[in-house]
Amino acid sequence: MTLQERDQKFIWHPLTQHKIHQEALPIVKAKGALLYGEDGKTYIDGIASWYTAMYGHCNAFVLEKAQEQMQQLDQIVFSGFTHEPAIRLSEELIGLLPTNQEKIFFSDNGSTANEIGIKMALQYHFNKGKKKNTIIAFENGFHGDTFGAMSASGLSVYNGPFEDFFIDVQRIPTPTADSIEEVIEKLLTIINNHDVAGFIYEPLVQGANSMHMYDARYLNQILAVCNDHGVITIADEVMTGFGKTGKMFASEHAEIQPDIISMSKALTAGFVPMAITSCTKEIYDAFLDDSVGKAFFHAHTYSANPIACAVSLAGISLLKSDEIQTSIKRIIASHQQFNDSIKNHPKVKSTRQTGIIYAMDLDIEMDRYGKKRYEIFDFFMQKGIFLRPLGNTIYILAPYVVTNEQLNTIYEAIKSLLDTI
Repeated sequence: MTLQERDQKFIWHPLTQHKIHQEALPIVKAKGALLYGEDGKTYIDGIASWYTAMYGHCNAFVLEKAQEQMQQLDQIVFSGFTHEPAIRLSEELIGLLPTNQEKIFFSDNGSTANEIGIKMALQYHFNKGKKKNTIIAFENGFHGDTFGAMSASGLSVYNGPFEDFFIDVQRIPTPTADSIEEVIEKLLTIINNHDVAGFIYEPLVQGANSMHMYDARYLNQILAVCNDHGVITIADEVMTGFGKTGKMFASEHAEIQPDIISMSKALTAGFVPMAITSCTKEIYDAFLDDSVGKAFFHAHTYSANPIACAVSLAGISLLKSDEIQTSIKRIIASHQQFNDSIKNHPKVKSTRQTGIIYAMDLDIEMDRYGKKRYEIFDFFMQKGIFLRPLGNTIYILAPYVVTNEQLNTIYEAIKSLLDTI
């Protein structure tokens, strides 16, 4: 039996309607920006495998650090114990994060990182004797699939069956130059009519919302209102973090910094799962008390796994290197040149870019997971390129190690799609 046939026997894949789409393509090897299929074909990974393998698949330096750690300490309970990789990672991250961040809490994935951020905001007020039960979030945001994170997410295609069980979340639109005053007015109305604990948001780019982008200036105004009214701000940097927006974290584009930041995906260089939620000293201090009940009772078995910490440290070392920083600038400039060449194409409705994240909307009507979307996906795969359209949105978020030749191959495939669609 082939890998594909064996897969179909027992495996239930994420984001998949198996009655319609039964086949999953087996990948047997990955290196750099390339994926190697069981079918013998090679594919350029145009989305860094959901924005994780930013330094390239099977990066030799990261692999070396993982192997070294495996021989020293593989796994240890992080309640009552600690270890050098976690301590060193916390030191490195505090040096990279916005200056108001002072404490690091470990977990397993982006959803749990956001779940923790929401719980921190709720319990912060609870510990101070105030029962605040409402979270504010942007419309059409996405923060994960656990219940708190899912409650804050506005994409009903994911949430429909579960909405009766959600925590109380009030939503505001993402701001534009024309709408910022109305957004602020709605924000103030929610704050004045609800017991608001926190505001969770994806800074500058809403990933699952078809890479929707908005200006840091307007985010600043929203954060200022939250600060003035004691609303804890939670930046979901799971997708945007670690250099993708041209700065280490997207939050750095704004003047006002969040109280809490969640991060995952590129954190571990695409090697293993891990997540971190950072916070200010003020948040942390609210949990210090002689009463055990005011502690933050949240734990994951693999919290701060030493191997995950080791690969994270390796990834950060690469991210800070001149080579990767130069590559980020190269990709940003390359996308800008490509955009100039296609932005006026009759099949292009709109384009946008933040850092290395590039997106275009096709001027066609189509469902997010409809037949046309899969036809476009297959079109790119036939050309040896892995891109995942979000409805009529085509986006590129390739590894930092992607070559100019590989980028040009992606660009030419998109141009070919525009000319034939």
